[in-house]
Amino acid sequence: MSEAIKHECGIAMVRLLKPLQYYKDKYGTAFYGLNKMYLLMEKQHNRGQDGAGLASIKFDVTPGTRYISRIRSNEDQPIQDIFAQINGRLNKLNEDFPTKIDDVEWQNNNAPYIGNLFLGHVRYGTFGKNSIESVHPFLRQSNWMHKSLIVAGNFNMTNSPRLFNDLIEIGQHPKEMTDTVTVMEKIGHFIDDEVASLYKKIKEEGINKKEASPLIEKRINIKKILKKSAKNWDGGYAMAGLLGHGDAFVLRDPAGIRPAFYYVDDEVVVVASERPVIQTVFNVAIKDIKEIDRGHALIIKRNGSVSMDKIKEQLPKKSCSFERIYFSRGSDADIYTERKNLGKLVFPQVLKKINEDIKNTVFSFIPNTAETSFFGMREAAEDFLNLQKAKIILKGQRSLSVEKVKEILAERPRIEKLAIKDAKLRTFIADDNSRDDLVAHIYDVTYGIVKPTDNLVIIDDSIVRGTTLKQSIIKILDRLNPKKIVIVSSAPQIRYPDCYGIDMAKLGDFIAFRAALALLQETQQNDIVEQVYKDCKQQQLLEDFEITNAVVKIYEPFTNEQISDKIAEMLKTPTINADVEIVYQSVENLHKAIPNHLGDWYFTGDYPTPGGNRVVNDAFINFYEGSNKRAY
Repeated sequence: MSEAIKHECGIAMVRLLKPLQYYKDKYGTAFYGLNKMYLLMEKQHNRGQDGAGLASIKFDVTPGTRYISRIRSNEDQPIQDIFAQINGRLNKLNEDFPTKIDDVEWQNNNAPYIGNLFLGHVRYGTFGKNSIESVHPFLRQSNWMHKSLIVAGNFNMTNSPRLFNDLIEIGQHPKEMTDTVTVMEKIGHFIDDEVASLYKKIKEEGINKKEASPLIEKRINIKKILKKSAKNWDGGYAMAGLLGHGDAFVLRDPAGIRPAFYYVDDEVVVVASERPVIQTVFNVAIKDIKEIDRGHALIIKRNGSVSMDKIKEQLPKKSCSFERIYFSRGSDADIYTERKNLGKLVFPQVLKKINEDIKNTVFSFIPNTAETSFFGMREAAEDFLNLQKAKIILKGQRSLSVEKVKEILAERPRIEKLAIKDAKLRTFIADDNSRDDLVAHIYDVTYGIVKPTDNLVIIDDSIVRGTTLKQSIIKILDRLNPKKIVIVSSAPQIRYPDCYGIDMAKLGDFIAFRAALALLQETQQNDIVEQVYKDCKQQQLLEDFEITNAVVKIYEPFTNEQISDKIAEMLKTPTINADVEIVYQSVENLHKAIPNHLGDWYFTGDYPTPGGNRVVNDAFINFYEGSNKRAY
């Protein structure tokens, strides 16, 4: 995506199922789990570069020994910073106690971050700022191991105010009204309740306080705790948690919006936000990695048992398609195929824009993340050209010479690498005029390839705001002096905000929304804007399940092509000489390319949870009233 959206997170969990000595004997180090966590987090660097955190829990240590370690960073390279600090502490310990390097029991009791259970998190800090206090994992401490809770997740709740008020109703006084704090405190409250109830029952059995602790550990019901905690949650989430005594869980939302994958063998349980990460780090086959069921929790007990437990009733599966288009690593086997199919399926629209003139068209992509969909578009262009060749040869088979046939067969689509991002360039000058001039030089272009008679087709992952296209990309492509520039989005038009974990919160940011407003103005249909505002205001007093998306009416008078044409008009500045056209993927072809991840609310307005409709209406109210704030 030429203009990155940054509000996605990644989780990683490792539970070692053998004693630490086992890993020392087999792999040469008791820090096996820690090393794997580094790889899991680094391989998910794409999901968060503004903050990272790691927590670990030791088993079987004596009272008074620190059994929970946590470290967080919001430095420029947070993952590197975390593990540099960890390595620094471990190296210092080895220097001070060189004779203990091979003593696993001593290491377990004295070395920080060694452990049996690990939870890692990477994040972008666009929402909730990027202060260290906002970086996961979050920690809720208690002298009771069972009550100590560590939480990290890839999530956003649409109804944080309600969850906050729920805590007040049960007598709490939360320090912040953020969904992370409210979620953690809600789980913590029901953990406290469960432990208190178990303690009371165990006392009635005549067992003393000291002996009660291991019994609580065995009997604590994580499934029941999560059912009570998540009762009113509305959002997309993959929520991970560790209890101080060693139980762990990862809970996924009922619509399966946010991804979570796991792998289990006799040595380890692993959870990550992306499947190829587990494949790479543990060198396991794709068939051995499973997806956590939507509305279910993967629960790992202290004794090593693993279960998949239903926590909430499942909603229709609406896994986020943006994960497949952009966020997740393209090395996943299915994602790679899906992205290629996106490029193939959008090609017929491109063909119309260039009047089927393959010979005088140069195809390329921007940025690098669009390369896979570009491969698909290239294959579609080759298929089209091969069909044309076959028709020519068959039609003139008696009159064509061998040389002419060779000439026909030699023709191929013109595939070029035209735009290269200058990673060293920084737009550090504050005033707008200077900054715009610098932005226009973020990409270098390859000269001498495009002719004045050529069309130039460039595919991108998606077009959200259009700012980078207008300020930079179209300007630099125009320097190549093409006849026409066709910008292709492998995703459909983004029309509505996302409220489940992606930083697409404000309607006014979306160029498709601004284009629709411009068309309403031109066609003298501004009364629709007024009516949508009234509808949104009237629905504010309704319960979430009663609310409908009123903003769809903004787009109803126009076809996709009309909005795309208006976007092209808005992106072409007076200094651009080439014709500019925009092609967006259709929603129908999106579903063909990505059939198992049908979450498309940012394209269609079809939100998978009731809270989504409230968010989109509130976003429109904010836009109409000139309030530059988020709707969730």
